[in-house]
Amino acid sequence: MAELFQTYEQAIEFLLSRINYERIHAESYTARNFNLVRMQRLLELLGNPQLRIPVIHVAGTKGKGSTSTMIAAMLTASGYRCGLYTSPHIDVFEERMKVDGQQPSSTELLNLVNRLMPVFVEMDKQPGPMQPTTFELATALAWQYFVEQQVDLAVLEVGLGGRLDSTNICRPLVTVITNVSRDHTNVLGSTVRQIAGEKGGIIKSGVPVISGATHPDAIEVIESLCAQHHASLSLMGRDFHLTNRRFDTHGNVEIEAVTAQTSWTRIPVTLRGSHQAGNAVLALAVIDALRRQHWTIPAEQVRTGMLQVTWPARVEIISRRPTVLVDAAHNWESARALVNSLYEETPQRKRILIFAATKDKDIAGILRQLLPHFQTVILTRYCNNPRGVELDELSQLTENLSSNPAHLALSPIAAWNLARKLASPEDLIVVTGSFFLIAELRAKILAEAGDAG
Repeated sequence: MAELFQTYEQAIEFLLSRINYERIHAESYTARNFNLVRMQRLLELLGNPQLRIPVIHVAGTKGKGSTSTMIAAMLTASGYRCGLYTSPHIDVFEERMKVDGQQPSSTELLNLVNRLMPVFVEMDKQPGPMQPTTFELATALAWQYFVEQQVDLAVLEVGLGGRLDSTNICRPLVTVITNVSRDHTNVLGSTVRQIAGEKGGIIKSGVPVISGATHPDAIEVIESLCAQHHASLSLMGRDFHLTNRRFDTHGNVEIEAVTAQTSWTRIPVTLRGSHQAGNAVLALAVIDALRRQHWTIPAEQVRTGMLQVTWPARVEIISRRPTVLVDAAHNWESARALVNSLYEETPQRKRILIFAATKDKDIAGILRQLLPHFQTVILTRYCNNPRGVELDELSQLTENLSSNPAHLALSPIAAWNLARKLASPEDLIVVTGSFFLIAELRAKILAEAGDAG
């Protein structure tokens, strides 16, 4: 009989003690480490919950989390009980699985882990490399939680790639590929074509595909995969379009768009950054595809859902005087979108950058996008994950790319304290480069802002 955990902390320690590719050194794993055999067996032992819930499956290099959140919010506002599975978490593990925007309580997560422990123990007894990873356990927990919460459908964000991702055992109503650019090259491949093949691995027979891909190589690969699977393909810019983005009289963003069967007007976009308009149009195209499958999603509920969208660490302003913005940009395309947002959201300010990065990223590409737009740069290394890039390496890269010297801080807290000393109330502090950096600073900055208020 499986031993049960007495506290939430024990359950979280167990989950994070497994092989965890969010924490393991990048050079220690490749595509050979990933397969779906463990996940298939794990779900079989759970009674195949994934067969009971239709999903919208979302992959992509950038924007998949924001797009997933928008889709889920619109479905919830339309009266459907909707699950949302995302990764990684920022503050607490249970952020990864939400129903109608609400995550389980710590007690609910503890009880959920305990209910599934007999299955986890059984998996550990299987011959061969069948011990589930942290992400596989999280995915299984989410499936079980969604079943117990009796969701009508769920939105699943791919964790890494697509073809071999643990979420890829599902029955989608719609498949979404937000866009494709270079990221996780040691696992997914070094070219856009290879990466598109991995992300396109979520395409299923006869299931419509909605994509925001713009790179010609990515489009060619996705088109080929759709043809192989007899899946229809709708492309941003070809089959659906953003027609207008404007600020209303209160400074809020609204968009207009045209999708296959709908002309959308006055759709609010609450997430900051011009790139979020593209994510919103992609989400609207998914809603249009669901409508064609006879899901009832009224336009007014679409607007209501979009007004309720929040998504931490995506061009998120968490404090004022000085303005503090956190963004989980961890590839060059995300960094470019962040820079564009800075000029729209916070023009004419001295900018201070707090930056840390992860070992398997195109760090030079990210820094090329960021460095020209900051007067002060503080480099650091996060403390709670071994994948952080060492300060001397970050410093050398920065020296090669910029003539401005960078400050070095041994920890994110030290970097934050230095930024606060250097900033005037009118300045902007940007924390970016990694989810893990933001996870170590966001709660502290919010707490300080609350104390000051």
